[in-house]
Amino acid sequence: MRSIEELIEVKRDGGRHTAEELTQIVSAFVSGEMADYQMAAWLMAAFIRGMDSSETAALTEAMARSGRMVDLASIPGVKVDKHSTGGVGDTTTLILAPLVASCGVPVAKMSGRGLGFTGGTLDKLESIPGFSVTLEPAAFLAQVRDIGIAVIGQSPDVDPADKKMYALRDVTATVPSMPLIVGSIISKKVAGGADAIVLDVKVGSGAFMKTEADARALAAELVRVGELLGRRIVAVLTDMDQPLGRAVGNALEVREAIATLGGVGPADLTELCLVLGGKMLVLGGVADDERSARELLLDSIASGRALDTFRAWVAAQGGDPAVADDLELLPLGRHTRVVRAQRDGWISGFDAEGVGRAAMVLGAGRARREDAIDAGAGLEIEVKIGDRVAAGDPLGTLYSSDAALLDEGETRLRDAVRIGDEEPEIPPLFHEV
Repeated sequence: MRSIEELIEVKRDGGRHTAEELTQIVSAFVSGEMADYQMAAWLMAAFIRGMDSSETAALTEAMARSGRMVDLASIPGVKVDKHSTGGVGDTTTLILAPLVASCGVPVAKMSGRGLGFTGGTLDKLESIPGFSVTLEPAAFLAQVRDIGIAVIGQSPDVDPADKKMYALRDVTATVPSMPLIVGSIISKKVAGGADAIVLDVKVGSGAFMKTEADARALAAELVRVGELLGRRIVAVLTDMDQPLGRAVGNALEVREAIATLGGVGPADLTELCLVLGGKMLVLGGVADDERSARELLLDSIASGRALDTFRAWVAAQGGDPAVADDLELLPLGRHTRVVRAQRDGWISGFDAEGVGRAAMVLGAGRARREDAIDAGAGLEIEVKIGDRVAAGDPLGTLYSSDAALLDEGETRLRDAVRIGDEEPEIPPLFHEV
C-alpha cells in the first residue's frame, strides 16, 4: 500500500491510479488520515492531469461506498432517478417527481439546496407551508411504498466523501474538473439506490456548461461511468440560453409546477417534463416506448392524477396540500415592480445567468450557504426569444420582501434581456440525446 504522499505523486506525475488506490484515497480522506491540504494537492493534480473513465468509475464507486448505501430493494419496480446539472427556472423535479410517480414509477429522491443563482429543489419545497425535507430512513422507504414518492435532503451519512471533497473543490479552483464533476453526480445517485438515471445536462448562458461541446463531453462521460457501475442511464442535452418556463424563485416555481401538473404550464417547461418523464417511464418498465409513455403522462395530467399525487406527497411530508388549489397560500414578496421594455424590437437573447442573479439579489438565492432565503422573492419573465415587443411592454415582474432590493433587481434584469432590431433564430429546447 502506498503512502498518501506517494499517491499524490502518482497523479502529479501523470500516472494512472488503480481502483484500490482510489479507494484508499477516499477512505483516508473521510476518516481524517488524509489531511485537507493533502486532498487539496491531489484534487489539483487530478484537475491538471485528468483521469480516464475507468479511474473515474473507481473514484465514483469509492465515493458512493464512503457512507451508508440506501437500499431500495423493498420498493417494488425499477427505481429511476433524475438529475439536472442546474439552470435558471429549473422547476422540473417539482413536476417530474409526482407526474412520474402517478404513472407507476416509484420516486425515492435525495435533492440539494441552491447556492448562487441556481435554485435548489429543497428550498423550493420548503416554500410550501409546513413541508419537511427530513425523514428517517424507514419513514422515507415507507412513504415511497405507500404513495410512490418521497423527496428529502441528502442524509449526512450518505456519500460523505462527496460533501468533504466538494467543500475543498469549492475553495481550491478545482470545481470544473470533468472526472470530479462526474464522480460527484453519479456517486450520489449510486449511493441513493437508483437502478436507472435520466440526466438533464443543461447547456447555454444559464448553465454550468456554456458550450454544446463541453456539455456533450460531460454527458458522454456521465453515461459511460454510470454504465460501468451497472446503471442504465440516459443523458439529454437541453437549452439554458434562456430561463426555463417563466418563474424564477422558490414559491414562484412551486406555483408554476402546480400549473404545469394541472395542464396549464408554460409550453417549454411542459415539453421538457414530458420528454424526460417519458424516458423515466421507459427505463422504469411501465411503457414500451416513448410514444406510449407520453400518452400515459398526458392522461395523468388530464385526469388529475398528477395533481392528486402532488397533494398526497405534500401532505405526507407535513405540507399543506391545499396549495394545489389555492396558490395564495404560497408566500409572495409584497413589494413588486413591472420592468418594461425601453424600445421597440425583438427579444434577441438572454444572459440567463444574469436573470438568475436578478432573482438572487431580490432574495431568492444565497451567496453563502448560511444565507437566508426569501421564499416569496423572485421574478416572472414575460418574454421569450423571438417575441416582438414595443416600448412599454412588460419584460418581467419582480417580487421581494424588501423594497430596497427592487432597483438592483431591475438593473440586472434589464442587463440580462437583449432587444434587437432583427427577428432572431429561436434556440432548440433539445440539443442532443
